[in-house]
This record gives sequence, structure tokens and C-alpha cells, in this order.
Amino acid sequence: MIKLTRVDYRLIHGQVAMSWTHALDVDCILCASDAVAKDDMRKAALRLARPNGVKLVIKDVNAAIEALNSGVTDKYSLFIIVETIEDAYRLAKGCKDIKEVNLGGTRKSPETTLHPTPRDLCDRNRCRAYPRACERWRGYRNPSGSQ
Repeated sequence: MIKLTRVDYRLIHGQVAMSWTHALDVDCILCASDAVAKDDMRKAALRLARPNGVKLVIKDVNAAIEALNSGVTDKYSLFIIVETIEDAYRLAKGCKDIKEVNLGGTRKSPETTLHPTPRDLCDRNRCRAYPRACERWRGYRNPSGSQ
């Protein structure tokens, strides 16, 4: 049974190893990442970070989808961690049992980072890109006076 699917580029670290694992009461962590599955050094580091009493499985995304859909993971209380939003999307699209994704740490890059300013949120054309943030700034008055 899948308890949580989380995006976190750090994969297994203190918060995941201690807080999430205990709060979710999981007995298996599935790390689904094409990059990690090919990198022996990263796999060794993840094995060292694995909490005691919790099984760790590292698979590429396609193999993880196959395992989740085949039912071999059903006997586990499963915490799935992926490195990127793209990996999470592929996993969720390929596995019907993933209903939601928890967004943790993502790598900062120009393609994945949006920093709307109050001016962006007051400009009707720019505001379409940030609908939730616009609601928060509803009462804000743009100092330049433009709408």
C-alpha cells in the first residue's frame, strides 16, 4: 500500500529518514529515479542513509511502475521518493494507485522557478500565470498605478 509519494531531490536525508518514515509508519522506501539507478555511488550513499528496520528499493522509473502495477509491492507499507517533478509525473501517469504527490525539495533552475512580484500579480495579463497568488494580493495597490 502506497502511503506517500514525495518529490525531494535530496531523496533520503534526515527529515525523510526520521520524520516522514516514522509519521507514515512505513516499512519500505522505494526510490524511483533513472539517474540514481545508474549511479553506484549514489545508491551506496542512499543505503547508508536508510533508517533501521526499513527496506530500501532503488529502481528506475519504468521498473518502479512495473513493480507497483504488478502487485509485488502490495505487501509493504510504501513510501515512494522521486528526485524530480518529471519522475513523479511519469510515475503517477503509469501507476493508477498514486493519487497525490507531496512536493518537497526541488532543484532551483530558471525553468522551474517562478518569483512573481506584486507588480506581476496586479497586472491582469501577467496574473493569469499566478492565479492562486493573485487571490492573496487582491487588495494590493500597484505603486506605479497601472493595472
